[in-house]
Amino acid sequence: MTRLLGIDLGTSSVKAVVIDEHTRLLGIGSREYPIDVPQPGYAEQDSEAWWQATIHAVRQAIEQADSNEGSAEIDAIGLAGHMHGTLLLDASGQALAPAIIWADQRGAAEVGEIISIVGTDQLARIAGTAPAAGFMAPTLRWLQKHNPALLEQARYCLLPKDYVRFRLTDEIATDASDASATALFDVRQRQWSTAIIETLDLPDLWPNVFESADIVGALTKSAAETLGLTIGIPVAAGSADQPAQAVGNGLINPGIGSVTLGTGGQIFAPLLRPQVDNQLRLHVFCHAPADRWYLLGAMLSAGLSLRWLRDLHGLTNDPNAYQYLADLANGVPLGAEGLLFMPYLVGERAPLMDPLARGGFVGLTLGHGLGHLSRAIMEGVAFALRQILDVMIDLNTPVEQLLASGGGLASPIWRQIVADVLARPLRLSTGRERAAVGAAVIAGIGIGIYADYSDSQQAVAAPFELTEPDPQRAAFYAEQYARFVQLYPLLKSIFHDLQR
Repeated sequence: MTRLLGIDLGTSSVKAVVIDEHTRLLGIGSREYPIDVPQPGYAEQDSEAWWQATIHAVRQAIEQADSNEGSAEIDAIGLAGHMHGTLLLDASGQALAPAIIWADQRGAAEVGEIISIVGTDQLARIAGTAPAAGFMAPTLRWLQKHNPALLEQARYCLLPKDYVRFRLTDEIATDASDASATALFDVRQRQWSTAIIETLDLPDLWPNVFESADIVGALTKSAAETLGLTIGIPVAAGSADQPAQAVGNGLINPGIGSVTLGTGGQIFAPLLRPQVDNQLRLHVFCHAPADRWYLLGAMLSAGLSLRWLRDLHGLTNDPNAYQYLADLANGVPLGAEGLLFMPYLVGERAPLMDPLARGGFVGLTLGHGLGHLSRAIMEGVAFALRQILDVMIDLNTPVEQLLASGGGLASPIWRQIVADVLARPLRLSTGRERAAVGAAVIAGIGIGIYADYSDSQQAVAAPFELTEPDPQRAAFYAEQYARFVQLYPLLKSIFHDLQR
């Protein structure tokens, strides 16, 4: 029997899965790690914490698989990971500082500077994206100004999951899907953009670029002993978490996209070729297959907004807190009785691309309670996702149906709200840990278990629950959405003034 190991390095935890060739889950492991905030606006992580958590998760997954199916070798290892982050290594492969991850906002001022220096047209044509705070491009630009000594010591610059692969194989490398989310990459040529890098006068720190299914190394003796695995297991390049999740859900070709509602929120739409948004409201990144790309709109505070409300009301340690808030929201009429929420608690990416945007409730009265706030947050997040979808439609991107994923959309009320607001059916897959499964499948393609990505689509097919939009609710939300989209333009200058 084939056994594939997939490792998904998420923002707050790492997940490891062992699957067979039919993508049946044989074992699952996980381990959390913190986001360090040494000062406001910073978001860092210890790369050693990633590795120690990976050791625990892999051992847990292997132990579970062995207890369920009996001991057997792992045939290949694949990786996925959270995007955009920056980790600097010296010549010996030692981390020089904590990784600066996607949620970091210190490079906000450098975003506008990069756009001015490189030019909107060139960014759209080459990188397929404007940079955002937390992307590698503005992070490195910030370090140029504020910690040039650190850059001078650096020999390599890695994305998060690439560090885990380095610890597995001793190979310094990246893949096109992850590199394309740095704003320093040529998405058409699928290679680092010399034009952008030289324009920004960045040092030569760039790892070799592979396609996701390429086998770039083998498990070293040291890593094998640490993980309890066999020396020499092939390790694939892997991919960013969004493409890995898409592979795990069979989203390779245009037509069906995905909507994810976790800490942040994303809408993902596969493309046959790069599609330029001249206004840079969305991102065009490389998909895991070498002949595919995808359009991505990402918002920052989706589930994070509801978590903020949970914590604000002292429910942090209540395991039933989210169900409690959902039940309260379910008892409130559509529209939360005249209450709108702007989910910009840490700024916003698509389609506003404004790190200085801020959140707010509009329409508060003494009659509003916790249930109204909960429902308004759910609706506000759905409206922000609708803005992303509207841009995709404006760019003639086919998104006829959406696959739902992420913890937020496991909630029936929130899923129905999103279906009604987007006016699209949502397919909630019963499959678990799809990014980690996708990483394992990509490794399986690399060693020939699957002929190609199309072949793997049959293996990952899983039953799903369909949530249809209700026409009457959708009509109501269309009116409410029209009000929502007026708020940010009216308040933008005030948000910016408040932070001077």
